[in-house]
Amino acid sequence: MQFQIYRARESELIDACKKQDRAAQEAVYRTMAGKMYALCCRYVKDRMEAEDVLVTSFTKIFDRIHQFKGEGSFEGWVRRIVVNEALSYLRRNKSLYLEMDIEHANGEPDTSTLTQPLEAEDLLKLVADLPVGYRMVFNLYAIDGYSHKEIAEQLGITENTSKSQLSRARACLQARLEELEREVMLKRKEQ
Repeated sequence: MQFQIYRARESELIDACKKQDRAAQEAVYRTMAGKMYALCCRYVKDRMEAEDVLVTSFTKIFDRIHQFKGEGSFEGWVRRIVVNEALSYLRRNKSLYLEMDIEHANGEPDTSTLTQPLEAEDLLKLVADLPVGYRMVFNLYAIDGYSHKEIAEQLGITENTSKSQLSRARACLQARLEELEREVMLKRKEQ
């Protein structure tokens, strides 16, 4: 039976994927691969390695799709698998360098001094340049919505370490934003 990819509802695609229908799997992959690749790239800097994580993630998604019970969002379920695979990849490749318990975090970064708005893409580039540990905690907490307790469990660290990593990530981002602002101001003066 030929599966009508472009006309299928999500629930029909999921049911077909549970039956290992290759056309349905391809439809799910094509629909979600872009977002999930961007998610992989937030955790794994190297684009080729991020692609490997993506492929491995979708292999796991299709192997485990029978575990999706329709409770909650399918995309959320897929995102969890992709994030977990990215973290596993970093652990396996010993790229996970988190500093251990340090002083508690100081508050939110002060962005009131910034006069130039940044695009989301610019901010994601700044996040991508953070050290691995900072980047992972920042992504998990600020972007993917994990709690410090969940992050601690995922990464095998304490909640305080998660909080301090987030604080340091924010401090690095604030410093870089201020540096970019100074560069813009200097360019304006030169013109």
